[in-house]
Amino acid sequence: MARIDFHSNVADKLEYACRLTRKIWSATPEGQPVRNIVMVGEQTDLKKLDELLWTFSSADFLPHCFIDDELATETPIVLSDDFASPALSSLPHADVMIHLGMRMPQDVAALVARFPRIVEVVTVDEAERLAGRERYKAYRDLGHELHNFDQSQS
Repeated sequence: MARIDFHSNVADKLEYACRLTRKIWSATPEGQPVRNIVMVGEQTDLKKLDELLWTFSSADFLPHCFIDDELATETPIVLSDDFASPALSSLPHADVMIHLGMRMPQDVAALVARFPRIVEVVTVDEAERLAGRERYKAYRDLGHELHNFDQSQS
């Protein structure tokens, strides 16, 4: 079973995704391979996230690219707008998937088999909150280990 973390009540999901990615990627113990992250969301959000990952911090470099880039197999942070992209199967990335969208993956079993850790980012937007609750219930009904991190106090 996968560990699935819900980060709820997030005010700005793209800014939050940058901070979360930095935290996960930089928390790799010394001597260990870096944690690879696949970020899945809507194309418009991913384009904004791409820009933000380059500019949100003057002190941090988070190497990233889109899944269809020729360097995707060598880049530790990959952006994709599709859970089932054929290009995903050629990536060595299988550590963490961060989901920024609202839709439930079609094949949850395949997703959790590939990613031992999934992070769902849910904003304060009512439609996103309702979609997040539905995903939470679906994962729970499938028996996955769920954790919620409420960001409303942050």
